Amino acid sequence: MSPQNNRPLAILGGTFDPVHLGHLRVAWEAAEFLNADVHMMPANVPPHRSQPVASAGQRVAILRAALQGQDRLLLDERELKRDGPSYTVDTLIELRKEIGPERAVVLLVGADAFSGLASWHRWQALFELAHIGVLTRAGHEVTESPELAEQTRNRRAVSVAELRQSAAGLVIDIRVSALEISATHIRNELAAGREPRYLVPAEVLADRTLLAAYRANASPHER
Repeated sequence: MSPQNNRPLAILGGTFDPVHLGHLRVAWEAAEFLNADVHMMPANVPPHRSQPVASAGQRVAILRAALQGQDRLLLDERELKRDGPSYTVDTLIELRKEIGPERAVVLLVGADAFSGLASWHRWQALFELAHIGVLTRAGHEVTESPELAEQTRNRRAVSVAELRQSAAGLVIDIRVSALEISATHIRNELAAGREPRYLVPAEVLADRTLLAAYRANASPHER
């Protein structure tokens, strides 16, 4: 295995509706912590939330523009090319077919998402396909259901070196900056005619078609 392929490959999924600096910062911090490539994967049909306001094309265009000038965070459109719900287990199965069984893969999830992991489609199979990196912020405690705690009890890793020794199956906490930025808040700001400047990449504010889509979706009291 080449030195490049010996680096873990991490994935960060989401609607990115729109992508904001919180998404980009935690992805960058995870990339540096793991010394990994991070694939940013916009979801097509998110299973646990409503459909995105922005189109797939708009979300991809903004994310691609936001990722210019660096080579650690990569746009991965595979979920947008697959019909039906964007189940993470299906994404990991597809990724494994491409890269093989040996390279370490790290599924990056926020603390809230990790707490609800037992509600995900075929969630126990995730541990057979990837490690899980829990993006934790100071002051935010991770809670685990009894079912999740039982599954993770003997899977805790304390160092990246442990992750490199196997391709999947471990859980590691990754401390990231506590940037309290919400895509919902950003959409509400745009719907109200305000500019969420310094919360989103400049490309979001520069895309007038995208801004019009968010403002057209506003409820009457937000306009």
